[in-house]
Amino acid sequence: MTTPALRNIAIIAHVDHGKTTLVDELLRQSGAVAAHSDMAERAMDSNDIERERGITILAKCTSVEWESTVEGPMRLNIIDTPGHADFGGEVERILSMVDGCLLLVDAEEGPMPQTKFVLSKALALGLKPIVVLNKVDRPNAEPDRVLDEVFDLFASLGANEDQLDFPALYASGKEGWADTEIDGPREDLKPLFETVVRHVSSPPIEDGAASQPFRILATTLEADPFLGRILTGRIVSGRPQPGLTYKALSVDGKLIEQARLTKVLAFRGLKRQPVETAEPGDIVAIAGFQKATVSHTICDSAVTKPLEAQPVDPPTLSITISANDSPLAGREGDKVQSRVIRERLLRQAEGDVAIRVTETENRDAYEVAGRGELQLGVLIENMRREGFELAVSRPRVLTFTDEETGQLMEPMEEIVIDVDDDYSGAVIEKLTQRKCELKEMKPTGGGKTRLVMHGPARALIGYHGEFLTDTRGTGVMNRSFLEHGPHKGKIEGRRNGVLISNGQGDAVPFALWNLEERGTMFISPGEKVYLGMIIGENAKPDDLDVNPLKAKALTNMRASGKDEAVRLTTPRRLSLEQAIAYIDDDELVEVTPQSIRLRKRELEPHMRKKRSKDKENA
Repeated sequence: MTTPALRNIAIIAHVDHGKTTLVDELLRQSGAVAAHSDMAERAMDSNDIERERGITILAKCTSVEWESTVEGPMRLNIIDTPGHADFGGEVERILSMVDGCLLLVDAEEGPMPQTKFVLSKALALGLKPIVVLNKVDRPNAEPDRVLDEVFDLFASLGANEDQLDFPALYASGKEGWADTEIDGPREDLKPLFETVVRHVSSPPIEDGAASQPFRILATTLEADPFLGRILTGRIVSGRPQPGLTYKALSVDGKLIEQARLTKVLAFRGLKRQPVETAEPGDIVAIAGFQKATVSHTICDSAVTKPLEAQPVDPPTLSITISANDSPLAGREGDKVQSRVIRERLLRQAEGDVAIRVTETENRDAYEVAGRGELQLGVLIENMRREGFELAVSRPRVLTFTDEETGQLMEPMEEIVIDVDDDYSGAVIEKLTQRKCELKEMKPTGGGKTRLVMHGPARALIGYHGEFLTDTRGTGVMNRSFLEHGPHKGKIEGRRNGVLISNGQGDAVPFALWNLEERGTMFISPGEKVYLGMIIGENAKPDDLDVNPLKAKALTNMRASGKDEAVRLTTPRRLSLEQAIAYIDDDELVEVTPQSIRLRKRELEPHMRKKRSKDKENA
């Protein structure tokens, strides 16, 4: 038995291929958002960081009504998923809730690393994707070439015959149209709605599922200031009713808790509305549980066997987060205790299955493992906006020893780079020095070359700044986890040393002016500095202790007023991700709500010398 009036679909694609913009138009044209009402651009990206960076970080559900010419009134639950590889954990969980997916591919760029990653997960679950070639109205779009590349990608990922026989549409999400033919009328998104209704199956529901005990697998978790924990998932059987008591079971069948259901929320357009009950196959959010989390089964007391949860790929990168202990600690943030930091990190790990938090030997420090620098950077950025002060270490890759061969294994990544022809040689040279291998090199037109390389994940830590310099800011690099491979040995890190402050106080313009010949400054005059703080990059490979507090000596012939005439070069400001990637193993990033500072792990010069000697002797 199936529910004919319901379809559950996910929209998957590489970052910047237009998923969220397409969802905006689906909401408008279905009537879920009134035509005369104001709707923010990329309405599904409700998070501040999502809006600032123009990327989707959290998967979000919406629902639209559609009067199909084939099957009558339909309700489509649509899930907008992240496009960046670092947030792939969100996509892996979401795909278990849906029965079909729209694979969006840029008609100019073609399939990219994240396209390959999410498509492999969708095909493995048996989903039949609908391919949408987006942005076909661009002047450099080549939809026919891209469609061939998509078919080749399906074949290389082992798609079966049904999956290879995918429907393809040509669309422009920004202009709000989709057609089954490249030279179609280009009027609206009706062809897309009708294709979804025809090709995506209804949720598979057992006969009599509505009368069976209630079961739902929690797929996402979020916190609400009024309702507490909100768990979202697809109903497998039964009908949830607010006020009744249900239980939560872990993956191995252990009882987590029993709680009274306070709310059942259904997705209607951009809002969640309370409902009295919901049917099997529908995607809903429920509130009332205090301990239940992602991958737990929420069910009736009569149920003893939990629902099967999809395994998620393990983290590949880790950083150590500890309480800020610099001389300027506690001046800008109000959450500085390690206990508060621990609670916040564990709360993050509950809702994000791709993040793992473990305690270290140092009680004030915690190891946080995730998918990549961006995912970990977004977590730290959210924490600093909440008032936390943190000290963050350099990222490390997570390795393990193969039991059969005894080899040390490390995460390998596929790197896809689009670069001007003139700069391709410099990029290949730098990456081969970092133990990467060139797998494919082809011209993409317009004086551009596409490079496909495979290499260790740690080879790219700190490389992005060099990459932008080598390509004059025109290169685009995308990466995604490929597999675990044999350890590639030592990789050369940062070549330049740093300039380290040898005192505490306010930086003086005259001192910085004299230090400019030594290298590049990270600070401006008047900024507070302390002993052991990194204030710039040395032009030479060695670290150098310098004095940024030295004022100009005054004599009868030299007045202090002349100091105002000093002209300084604009300092180089590092973003949070750049700072984390820039530092070395003996350095930390001090993160506060107002500042990002670099510092040595050991502030005293004699302690740094002692540590380096111990390292040499080890």
